[in-house]
Amino acid sequence: MTALYIDADACPVKAEAERVATRHRLRMFVVSNGGLRPSQNPLVENVIVSEGADVADMWIAERCGPGDVVVTGDIPLAAKCIKAGARVLRHNGERFTEANIGQQLAMRDLMADLRAANPLGAGGSGKGFTKADRSRFLDALERELRAAKAGR
Repeated sequence: MTALYIDADACPVKAEAERVATRHRLRMFVVSNGGLRPSQNPLVENVIVSEGADVADMWIAERCGPGDVVVTGDIPLAAKCIKAGARVLRHNGERFTEANIGQQLAMRDLMADLRAANPLGAGGSGKGFTKADRSRFLDALERELRAAKAGR
């Protein structure tokens, strides 16, 4: 049965994902290190993992599989979930796939190297999350959940 996994730390679309999951009557796992207000929705399970590097990511990666949808901005987690057979979305609706995950990992590593090589620590913080990103996410999540439920 299809489930929705949310890498919840710093996720700007938890409420939107919950509305979509509820409409589809799917179980949703909101995984974090804590500090989030738990949902009262009976379809939503708030999973609090112990603090530590990548503990929430490991919890999700160990449980997701074919037919599931994962929402994360974490590229290594996305790669693990894709390998497990899950469908994976960024918070802005972009889809991670087998075809693009290698390039995404390489770009992540390159950017980390560039940041490390910058002795002044200058650099942008990235672009902000917009209403258009939220809308794209909702459309993409709807498509991915329908496809996952249909076994495509």
